Amino acid sequence: MIKTLFSALVLAATLIISPFATAQDGAQGAPIEVNINTAEADELDKYLDGIGKSKAQAIVDFRNEYGAFESVEALSGVKGIGNAIVEKNRDRITL
Repeated sequence: MIKTLFSALVLAATLIISPFATAQDGAQGAPIEVNINTAEADELDKYLDGIGKSKAQAIVDFRNEYGAFESVEALSGVKGIGNAIVEKNRDRITL
């Protein structure tokens, strides 16, 4: 009985909190936006889901070689970054 009650409380808390659990800057509470044309590798790694150090560096290298990204979708042209990663981060990416 206590286990069921505890599980119900955890589920209720999760449902209440989840709409507010969006990507935000802890200091300001503002949504995180990352400009893929100006951000350094450490910012890309930190703020974009599915982007680690090597993919972040690949984004910077791609940008240095081919110039600025003209669309969010163009990010999928970077080796190792597919449409799923682009879609997962679409609301965070700016140009």
